[in-house]
Amino acid sequence: MRSLQLSLGALCLVALGLFACEAGAADLAAPLAYAPPAVGVGLISELRGGVFAHNPAGRESGSADVNLEVLFVKPFQPADPVMAFFVPRIHLGTTLNTAEDTSHVYGGFTWSYDFTDKLFGEVSVGAGFHNGKTGNFVPQNRIALGCSPLFRESASLGYRLSPNWSIMATVEHMSNAGLCHDNPGLTNYGVRVGYVF
Repeated sequence: MRSLQLSLGALCLVALGLFACEAGAADLAAPLAYAPPAVGVGLISELRGGVFAHNPAGRESGSADVNLEVLFVKPFQPADPVMAFFVPRIHLGTTLNTAEDTSHVYGGFTWSYDFTDKLFGEVSVGAGFHNGKTGNFVPQNRIALGCSPLFRESASLGYRLSPNWSIMATVEHMSNAGLCHDNPGLTNYGVRVGYVF
């Protein structure tokens, strides 16, 4: 858990540094000018895709993942931006490993907060079902994940290139919170592109 907190902090610092030239002090003093569309294509609000480094700090490191995610329209959109944060979007997605290591499908809730009309942050929680190793005998090059499903959390710091397109730095983590006999967790880091309808 400590390593996840350090990783999230480092991710935020790097992303803030990248966007500092765009988000000046005046922008940060008067945030939340942007409101995401309340409607999408049917129930779909946004599509995302990207590439992650697969668990670079542990077993199964050295490969890449492809991430695909769909976010659904909020059931309602409060006018107050602070209240709007508390209404999540439901998400469904998958992270597919390109080297036949652990892949997973997941679902849960995503909360977004606009720091400026360009810069935003997100957190999500939910569950992930994986094809990783859960038995008593796990090869040395694979992660012993204990059980399936696992708890899944993610955090992103993003930048809107236009009203429809955004780019975001993302970290995702899955573990069993000590409910199974093994709990090393799986943490992926990457970059995604989003398209809002």
